[in-house]
Amino acid sequence: MSGREKASPHVNADFDPRIPLHRSRALTPHVMRLNEQRVTRGFWPKIRKVAAHVPFASDALAVWFCARDDETPVAAKGMMFAALAYFVLPTDAIPDFIAGIGYTDDAAVFVAMLSIVGKHLKPRHREAAKAAVERLREAG
Repeated sequence: MSGREKASPHVNADFDPRIPLHRSRALTPHVMRLNEQRVTRGFWPKIRKVAAHVPFASDALAVWFCARDDETPVAAKGMMFAALAYFVLPTDAIPDFIAGIGYTDDAAVFVAMLSIVGKHLKPRHREAAKAAVERLREAG
């Protein structure tokens, strides 16, 4: 199969590798700042609302604490804030309000991100997340 032939021609049909990636789709400092702002505004209201219902709430909180840690490398922070922004934003591949499957796409994003940068999550991040989830579930 040549480079122009694809097994799945409908996937990324408009992608041309010769054209530079637009900055809105890359982990540039601008996009990273934008994701961090979105997450800073929306993470705690969202996690408070869903902590009792989302099985990956502890992972989301651990990622939050890790992304806010000065010791976490910038590239890892960028990916973490991108995953957290996907969780926070109301527009989703699968709308969150659909019972049973609404958060499966968010969970998939977290699994993918953790497989790449999860080594940066420290026990202190997981411990802080566990304590926060317990507090949120008791309050809710």
